[in-house]
Order: sequence, then C-alpha cells, then structure tokens
Amino acid sequence: MDPQNPYQSPQSELTAPSGGDDELADRGIRLVAAIIDGVIMMVVMLPLMFLGGYFTAIMEAAQAGQQAYGLQIAWGIGGLLLFFAVQYLPLSQSGQTWGKRVMKIKIVDQDGNKPDLATLMGKRYLFQQGIGLIPCLGAIIVLVDVLMIFREDRRCLHDQIAGTRVVIAR
Repeated sequence: MDPQNPYQSPQSELTAPSGGDDELADRGIRLVAAIIDGVIMMVVMLPLMFLGGYFTAIMEAAQAGQQAYGLQIAWGIGGLLLFFAVQYLPLSQSGQTWGKRVMKIKIVDQDGNKPDLATLMGKRYLFQQGIGLIPCLGAIIVLVDVLMIFREDRRCLHDQIAGTRVVIAR
C-alpha cells in the first residue's frame, strides 16, 4: 500500500490454477463413454430385474391401472447402489468410469486434480442419477442437466454441482 494514499486498493499478483490447461473432452467422446457405462449397467441390471420379478410386478400394476412408483424408486435406488459398486474401482483410482477409461477421458476438479471419491459419487453421480428417480420432474431436470454440455465450458449441471470437468486423460 502506498503510504501517500491510504485509500488505494490492495495489489496482489494473480496466478492461474495449476491444472487449468487440460484439454476439455469432446462432447461426442463423452456421449460414447456414457453409452458404454449405460450398456454395462444394462448387462448387469436387466437379468437382476427379470429374476427379481420387477417386470412382472410392473405389468401387473399396469394391468390393474396403477402406477408402481414405490417399486420403481426401490429398483432405482438399487441400481444406483449397483452403479457405485461397479464404478467404484476406476473412480477411486483415476477419476474415471469404465466408459471414460475406454474413451481415455477423466473427471478432474477445477484445478486439474482428481476429485475425492465422496465428491464424485455424492455430488456428481448421486445428483445425476438420483434426481432421475423423481417421477416426471426428474426427467426434465436430467434433460436440462445433459443439455448444458452445449455451453462453451462443456460442463453439465452435475459437473457444476460437483465442481468438476471432464478432460482428455494424458
């Protein structure tokens, strides 16, 4: 501070975050990674749903003119827990899902570091997949979440909530 001017604003040197130079992952590559993750979950979940009687119960409810929201939410929570179990290893090791690992992209925080597992699973994936369990409104929020990728910074709503971005893994 200048001793002659006590009202002068403080001066400091600004530096850019250390990992900010990572190249953002292409939207198409992110889509393919999400499709791979979805196929993995379908291969695991569909047989469990069939053997667990989900499809039979849903058909019976539909024939009775009812909506089985409780059953759908219960299976959705089970699917979310199974997603966490399937993706735990790659997320904890490198901040990647299996699909992201195949496509050579990863999730980082705003400084370019691997986010902690609680941030990834809690803020990013619990929001992203958990919100979809809300009937009607959940589908709208999920659609808005996904469409936000078309912004300049290519960050979806779940990226913003978790403070993450998806970059090319080097």
